[in-house]
Amino acid sequence: MSTPINTLSGFYQRSLSQLGGLRAQLEELQGQVATGRRFERSSQDPVAASRLRSLERADRLQAINTENADRVELDLGAASDEISGITNLLSRARELAIAAGNDTLDEGDYQAIATELEQLGEELLTRANGVSLAGESLFSGEVGGAAYIRDASGAVVYNGSTQTSSLTIADGVTLERGITGPEFLDFDDGSGPSDAFALIFGLAAALQGGVADPGAAARDAISGFDASLDSANRGQTILGARIAWVETLQQSQLDRSLARAEEQADVGGVELTEAIAQLQQTLTVLEATQASFGRLSSLSLFDAI
Repeated sequence: MSTPINTLSGFYQRSLSQLGGLRAQLEELQGQVATGRRFERSSQDPVAASRLRSLERADRLQAINTENADRVELDLGAASDEISGITNLLSRARELAIAAGNDTLDEGDYQAIATELEQLGEELLTRANGVSLAGESLFSGEVGGAAYIRDASGAVVYNGSTQTSSLTIADGVTLERGITGPEFLDFDDGSGPSDAFALIFGLAAALQGGVADPGAAARDAISGFDASLDSANRGQTILGARIAWVETLQQSQLDRSLARAEEQADVGGVELTEAIAQLQQTLTVLEATQASFGRLSSLSLFDAI
């Protein structure tokens, strides 16, 4: 009489084991479909898990580099915009110098030109003290605060450092975030070193009676404006080259990111179409098995007699 009981017990054990295996397989497939990953624990595939960890570390490092590159690009772009504006006002100041070099002008004409030159000088000071979107000085180098200030005599002087800060924007690649004010505002036209502030405000003072021959002073200043424009254009070229370099590295980083994503999919990913099909198939088998087990387990020994 013990044989039927043992057989029945074995039936239950085998059925429950089969149902448990199907449920485990179903949960695994559901996890794969939900996460897109072939396994959840490193022990399931140690080699693949190690490679995925390396790829994930590379992604985290690139995220930092990408953020730095974006910041550098924004700072360089803001600096380029300011220098573009400075170039325009220097060109206007040069036009005024040419106009003031006409000996037929009277005192009122010189005064009008001097007034506009002073306005251009103030605009130059504002642009030279431009700040980034984060509120940091664009041209003061590694120190904070305004790049240019007025000293006790009222002259505009540089208030920053000689070096600019740098950020790592790719593996082994650091790039300066901008340039210092003297790099594009200082010049030497052959008569000695000077800067755009001294040139503009100096000519304005000369036209207001600071020299005996304001026309000659204006004509002499033209070479200074030429040299000043050359310096500003060099600064603009430097910034443009750095922006182009950042964009090149950003594209390279994007290509690498896409390559890593493809490798991650190959190493640890699943084919969703296939996984969904297996999930549906496993669910169908599980439902059929549960139904069969329910019908068989409801039978009693007396039903079989």
